[in-house]
Amino acid sequence: MRTTPTILHLDMDAFFASAEQASKPSLRGKAVIVGGLGPRGVVSTCSYEARVFGVHSAMPMAQARRLAPNAAYLVPRFGLYRQISEQVMGLLRELSPLVEPLSLDEAFVDLEAGETAWDERSALLAGRKLRDDIRAVTGLTGSVGLAACKMLAKIASEQAKPDGLVLIEPGTERALLAPMPVRILPGVGPATGDHLRRGGISTVGEIAEAGEDELVRLLGKAHGLGLYAMALARDERPVVAERDTKSVSVEDTYDVDIHDRVRVRVEVQRLADRCVQRLRGAHLSGRTIVLKVRRYDFSTLTRSETLRGPTDDPGVVREAAARLLEAVDTTGGVRLLGVGVTGLADYTQEDLFAQAQAAAAGVEEVASGELPEEAGAVAVGAGVSAEESTVAGPAERVWRAGHDVRHVEFGHGWVQGSGLGRVTVRFETPGSVPGRVKTFRVDDPGLESAEPLPLVEGLPAGGSGGGGAL
Repeated sequence: MRTTPTILHLDMDAFFASAEQASKPSLRGKAVIVGGLGPRGVVSTCSYEARVFGVHSAMPMAQARRLAPNAAYLVPRFGLYRQISEQVMGLLRELSPLVEPLSLDEAFVDLEAGETAWDERSALLAGRKLRDDIRAVTGLTGSVGLAACKMLAKIASEQAKPDGLVLIEPGTERALLAPMPVRILPGVGPATGDHLRRGGISTVGEIAEAGEDELVRLLGKAHGLGLYAMALARDERPVVAERDTKSVSVEDTYDVDIHDRVRVRVEVQRLADRCVQRLRGAHLSGRTIVLKVRRYDFSTLTRSETLRGPTDDPGVVREAAARLLEAVDTTGGVRLLGVGVTGLADYTQEDLFAQAQAAAAGVEEVASGELPEEAGAVAVGAGVSAEESTVAGPAERVWRAGHDVRHVEFGHGWVQGSGLGRVTVRFETPGSVPGRVKTFRVDDPGLESAEPLPLVEGLPAGGSGGGGAL
């Protein structure tokens, strides 16, 4: 096990919300909450100003509105977030060939492998430079942790938040860990934490004091030995540069349950097309098509069909998804639909017509009941959750709060809200002062969706996915 603090963990600060504040001058320093805005929505990310009111990620949006009624509530702009993430991951790869992305806004880096750092001083210099570069390129802040292993580096970055850097000095690790709750250790979730508490163990120091035999008795050999080693600050997990892609998927949640079978079919076809767009964007193809249906009673059904070979053809994926839908009863209503592709490859089966005519394995259930994660644009297979949005209907023009628009007279702006046939827009850009607000009819011919603007002047504009209307 290495003893030098050359493992770096980066965690961008309140990433989605910070990106929104950076792009919208009127929201800087104010409570911003990003997530699904429908009655079933949840908080994806909230700014530090919103956290003062008790709002946190994964909280039901209805609860967040009760806690912070005056906050700005915005729909995510995943295209912008991915574009920023690609910039950040590019900076990390300049430090080392060993970069392990965990999500759009989080990654481990082995500085020693890149010969960027070899002791405490050089590690601190690399960490400080990284934070400066991130701010210069993206306009955002990230917190950096440095330690001799991944577990401690992640703990250090959490201590550094927001906008800080913490290095855990060699020899201080056990004293640092001892008073911390057991949930700080990787692999200790609510169930394991409760089990340990029932055994009289609530801190990491108490795990170390209990000893290997007691941990094995409580948790079994593999889990017990692993947690005991981590309690002693031993973490042998390497930084893994490439993480194999498992799947690409998309899903939508609906404000009102869909009962019309024709509408369900249309939605599945639309999701299939979106899924193929992501598949092609990642330069991949896949053999297994997966359909996910969450019904009115919250029961979730997942069906899959395996083709003769990998494909990225939208017609093939649409037809397979339609066949899978025929095996699902949607009579009582549908609240969520998803389409995914697994069994990925970097080539495409040539005989697409044959695939469209017959599937090799028929329809089978997937035991997990969940679609796997999608391939993120920043690092394929890096653990990025599938996008979830709330839609009102394929034929409706809906202006989403927070998304970008352009008006022929007033220029670039973003949607503050819409309803009763009107849409309210604030006209401002990342480099402007807080802008003025105007209200238009939702069908105003002078108003159109737009791409996000770069957060830092002089850099390329954001990627796709930032349009404000359907």
